[in-house]
Amino acid sequence: MIVGIPKESFPGERRVAMVPAAIPNLTKAGLEVVIEAGAGFQAGYTDADYTAKGAKILSDRAGVFAAADIILQVLCYGSNDKTGRADLPLYRRNQVLIGFLRPFGSREVVEEIAAAGVTAFSVELVPRTTRAQSMDALSSIATLCGYKAVLIAADTVPRIFPMLTTAAGTITPARVLVIGAGVAGLQAIATARRLGAVASAYDLRPAAKEQVHSLGGRFVELPIEAKDAEDARGYAKEQGEAFYNRQRELLGKVVAESDAVITAAVVPGKKPPVLVTREMVERMAPGSVIIDLAAERGGNCELTRAGEKVVHHGVTIIGRINVGSSVPYHASQMYARNISAFLLNMIRDKKLQLDLEDEIVRETLVTQGGEVVNARVREFFGMPALAAQGSG
Repeated sequence: MIVGIPKESFPGERRVAMVPAAIPNLTKAGLEVVIEAGAGFQAGYTDADYTAKGAKILSDRAGVFAAADIILQVLCYGSNDKTGRADLPLYRRNQVLIGFLRPFGSREVVEEIAAAGVTAFSVELVPRTTRAQSMDALSSIATLCGYKAVLIAADTVPRIFPMLTTAAGTITPARVLVIGAGVAGLQAIATARRLGAVASAYDLRPAAKEQVHSLGGRFVELPIEAKDAEDARGYAKEQGEAFYNRQRELLGKVVAESDAVITAAVVPGKKPPVLVTREMVERMAPGSVIIDLAAERGGNCELTRAGEKVVHHGVTIIGRINVGSSVPYHASQMYARNISAFLLNMIRDKKLQLDLEDEIVRETLVTQGGEVVNARVREFFGMPALAAQGSG
């Protein structure tokens, strides 16, 4: 079987789905690898690096799609809403597509992918289980986003992060508040602490308190309790508007005292909750900064604009999107390991075996045989349930 790696086409995307070091794992399993010329260049990987590890370089994108039984991408059509549609005519029936698909984004797009006849897997849907941990691309990218968010904040605020004792007196440390202590939030806390800031964090899940403390952060406790704070996969669950209103009221004072606020509160398949209002921003000191890691899906701050920098009352709100692409070398390395582990889980005797008894396969399979087959995706878009399927 041939695995194809096309160059990423989303504007400004610098990552690549496969790095040279990961190729031997695929060839050992009996797979051949072809890659579009220059696909890894912006991430720091040359064509010569790939050929040295056994990959074959093809000069054009159409050639990669034509040759490959399995296509690996970072942003497939679905998550790539700018240029991804151009790949649709290149798909072949029963070709396997693996990457970020944004399965809860657009019903029309998911149905277009299905109509092309490809067997598409969405890495966003990898279950949060011990066995699937090595395949968890969302957590890999979230780790990098949390790290990068703090660096962007440190570069934007008009003060330094650490406490310093100087000839001019003592400089007090910056105060960083992280809202949403998931993978990205925890990495943000760790990075802020390394830079010498005083880091605090809030999360509606009580289980996050211990993790925040273990990183040297202060956990902000509010006198409100969320109902069913997390789902079975460990993600925060959506709460009622009354809860969010009370949460904003209580968080206002903490936000006002912070030099940098990093918001990373997302609910899978839902619009992110607005946690920082215009009024809260106006209570912050001029020069403060908000880095909204939920910007791409709507944002946790009322004033966030995806892909833009907004200044309001002297406070800078940064809605950077595709943050993982800003550290493409390691982002590609981590993603390649995740996607290789995911693919190799389905390879038996040099062939792809789709065992729908395997939770990882079943949960991530979005389209097959011209149909949208994923139960969660069908339910999300209000599509009728399909008849039960056996393993293939």
